[in-house]
Amino acid sequence: MRYFVTIAYEPTVWSDADEATRQRYHQEHLAFHDAVKERAHLVAGEALAGPETATTLRHRDGAPVLTEGPFAESTEVVGGFYLVDADDLDTMTELCALLPKAYSLEIRPVVRVEGFEER
Repeated sequence: MRYFVTIAYEPTVWSDADEATRQRYHQEHLAFHDAVKERAHLVAGEALAGPETATTLRHRDGAPVLTEGPFAESTEVVGGFYLVDADDLDTMTELCALLPKAYSLEIRPVVRVEGFEER
């Protein structure tokens, strides 16, 4: 089963962090990657640029409207993601527990949609 993990955090978690804390976060991500190699398969994972770089697309009266900035008002921002192929949710939660504790992680199973694989 594939699981999509959304990484969200308060922007100050990174901007206010000293170098030692940033290095600890980095080491925790490396521990996650190492554990995934042993117990699952990392399909994809990326860090995202800050929310100030976002462009939001909505439709108004059937026409696309682009807005600079994040999708919604929130104190947390989405900072990255992982897509992992793991045996079950228990495995995923154990792996995600290795990531920095300052994060809010949302773990969701990926739903396969018939017909999308061939496109």
